[in-house]
Amino acid sequence: MGNSLYLECGSGISGDMFVAAMLDLGADEKKLKEVLESLPVKGFTTKISRVKKSGLDACDFAVILDAEHENHDHDMEYLHGQAHAHSEENHPHGYEHNQTKKHLHDHGHTHHSHEHRGPKDILHIIEHSCMSEHAKEIAQKIIRILSEAEAKAHGVSLEQVHFHEVGAVDSIVDIAAAAVCADNLNLSKVYVTQLNEGRGMVRCQHGLLPIPVPAVANVVSAHQLPLHITQVEGELVTPTGAAIAAALCTDKELPETFTIKKIGMGAGKREYACVGVLRAMLIEQS
Repeated sequence: MGNSLYLECGSGISGDMFVAAMLDLGADEKKLKEVLESLPVKGFTTKISRVKKSGLDACDFAVILDAEHENHDHDMEYLHGQAHAHSEENHPHGYEHNQTKKHLHDHGHTHHSHEHRGPKDILHIIEHSCMSEHAKEIAQKIIRILSEAEAKAHGVSLEQVHFHEVGAVDSIVDIAAAAVCADNLNLSKVYVTQLNEGRGMVRCQHGLLPIPVPAVANVVSAHQLPLHITQVEGELVTPTGAAIAAALCTDKELPETFTIKKIGMGAGKREYACVGVLRAMLIEQS
């Protein structure tokens, strides 16, 4: 028998929040490091640390990019659509949506070229890593869910999907890490009762997008994930986070009674008007 996991997405969910929560539950850091080092991808290191979120102790999983791949997320308010002094004219970068730590922007400088990988490229990266076959299956499912959502959002075929978020090194690492940790914890049941999302607009490469962004809305729709729109201004659920939830979810209603065996707290990177953690619990039905 495997473990039963309850994902309490009160502050949304993103790839790095999920990985951090799984590490806090006891996923093997050494195994994760081995797999990430085996990925045929350059330009990153990772850091696992403890942080405080609203006074609560939480695990933080950070993907640290080198200068060539750095996303330079330096304007938080602008990115999730609040009006302030910056305008498109004096801040001309094309931002990509990704709530946790990375709103990508295109510099237009020849020495900063973000790679826009398609699903086949990312599946190739996963296949040529040292992760277990089951972990590969989880990662492939996440990628497929995300690819289908992006294809629908842009009205193109899966073969034509070349999207920045999953093409970005840090998001590939998040997906691989999520799959490794889920496999390592031997999850047989995963309860996702509700995804809390923010409201407003987020600026991306193509202009302003409504929250939830189209890829998130498509994942939630295709997999019938319960969604709750909060009063928080900003993007709480990222496409990668939604795809992880969809890939792992086996149940949308908790047992009537259960005991909690262990609690994991995964920190988000942004400061919103909510706690900013993904709480994950290993539970046992009473």
